[in-house]
Amino acid sequence: QVQLVESGGGLVQPGGSLRLSCVVSGIRISDSVMGWYRQAPGKQREVLASMTSSDNTNYVDSVKGRFTISRDNTKNTVYLQMNSLQPEDTAVYYCNTIWLYKNYWGKGTLVTVSA
Repeated sequence: QVQLVESGGGLVQPGGSLRLSCVVSGIRISDSVMGWYRQAPGKQREVLASMTSSDNTNYVDSVKGRFTISRDNTKNTVYLQMNSLQPEDTAVYYCNTIWLYKNYWGKGTLVTVSA
């Protein structure tokens, strides 16, 4: 059974940083494409970053240069380092993978950027 559990969200001031973690069980993240998404209040869920099994990364323009996706295969954990956070980054952040043609999501972690 594939499970993803996010953590690391919280309240941060504008300009601050957070690192989100996604612990994965049931599959090896080294064999998978992993992604981070977010959903702000009243908006659709959007993809932020992805990493392939060969370490190729992609980012949406709004987070390029500020967010970094990485992984630790020994811990089967994916990270999202977020810097220079702004109020518009406030959202629930989700970890995602597609395995055997099925989408898997964590329950999300809330990030609030506010003074």
